[in-house]
Amino acid sequence: MKFKTHQEGAKVFNQNPDRVSWHDQALWFVREKRDKAAHGIPEWEELRDKASQIKAHSLSHLEQYLVQFEQQAIANGIQVHWAADAEEHNTIVHGILSRHKATKVVKSKSMLTEECGLNPYLTAQGIEVIDTDLGERIVQLAKEHPSHIVLPAIHKKKEEVGELFHEHLGTKAGASDPTYLTGAAREHLRDKFLNADAAITGVNFGIAETGGFVVCTNEGNVDMGANLAPVHIACMGIEKLIPKAEHLGVFLRLLARSATGQAITTYSSHFHRPAEGKELHIVLVDNGRTEQLARKDFRKSLNCIRCGACMNTCPIYRRSGGHSYTYTIPGPIGAILSPGKDLKKHASLPFASTLCGSCSDVCPVKIDIHQQLYKWRQLIMSETAYDAGKQLGMKVAGKVMGQPVLFKWAGTIGNALLKGPRSLIYNSLNTWGRERELPSPSQTFEAWYQQNEEENVQ
Repeated sequence: MKFKTHQEGAKVFNQNPDRVSWHDQALWFVREKRDKAAHGIPEWEELRDKASQIKAHSLSHLEQYLVQFEQQAIANGIQVHWAADAEEHNTIVHGILSRHKATKVVKSKSMLTEECGLNPYLTAQGIEVIDTDLGERIVQLAKEHPSHIVLPAIHKKKEEVGELFHEHLGTKAGASDPTYLTGAAREHLRDKFLNADAAITGVNFGIAETGGFVVCTNEGNVDMGANLAPVHIACMGIEKLIPKAEHLGVFLRLLARSATGQAITTYSSHFHRPAEGKELHIVLVDNGRTEQLARKDFRKSLNCIRCGACMNTCPIYRRSGGHSYTYTIPGPIGAILSPGKDLKKHASLPFASTLCGSCSDVCPVKIDIHQQLYKWRQLIMSETAYDAGKQLGMKVAGKVMGQPVLFKWAGTIGNALLKGPRSLIYNSLNTWGRERELPSPSQTFEAWYQQNEEENVQ
């Protein structure tokens, strides 16, 4: 289901309080695992600083490193393609598949291909595309989009997965044991791997020095697809490039710990050249990345290594679900990437935040996420016809808070209303009060401060 605003999607998600509760708890559990993993490395902050510096350098010299990467990749026998946008990316991939008369494709997790809408594009061309990451396969069978960039099916309970597998894979009715369901998925996917005409993967890191690239997974599905199929197509956003192989260790130590609390992903698969008798292609995709790079206040968002840590910690994401976001990448990082693509369409996302800064605190590459959210809010309020009621409310609040006398009167009136009949505050006009209730105050903050100041002086 596609929503026009985050508020609309969050309202639907919150209609099931039980789901909200376990979704919140599940993601916070992952956040706690991340903390334990991070605290286990004395040089954790040093690694974060180093990663941020490498990314800043890479993005500042991106043209140079892209040329170097292409030259090295071609020298290794990799066929390199360039795509300015999603449409060109999809056309290139389809062209490669058509030349090989490929009709059955296995694909690993790739948020870039989700961003480009590759699956529906290829399906419309008569090509079967099977997502081989277990979470991705679950949401594909459910005809949904991933709700999280690392845990695509985190919004689904095992009982729901059991129903899906019973319907599509023929598992036992009512079965919900994870081991049994995983075994059924493995058997189902094994057949797809063995009969695939081509494999499509994402890329976690491209290395300019060597012309190779690395894909990180926990299931080994990338290796199965890429090594069995005669054609391997890797799709990479141009911001994924790092200068040298020696820099890779910094990011691999940060990625898994930030994503799932593991020391490292189970598989870190390196690709440098095609196997004998096979083809290896890489499609380098811009699709708005150079535009974001040109925005001084927002270029650091391109540091992102897609770990999902900001989502696991975000109190809004955890309680509103990934499908409430109007962009392919949900959560805080999506909320700062999306306005650059379409400011009007994604205007609600930078406001889906408490600006608590927790996202910035856990980001392994030190993206100033909450500060960028605040800057996008300012641009949205000044450049779009954002909700008139909210704009008026903010102007009134700004006026009151900017005038000490008005602020004092507002506090006095607010205190009086909170002490009066409950219906004066909690009514149909106050949507904020539907889920929250303020305590009845004994005095204004100013009165309390003056009283305590006098006591301290005495």
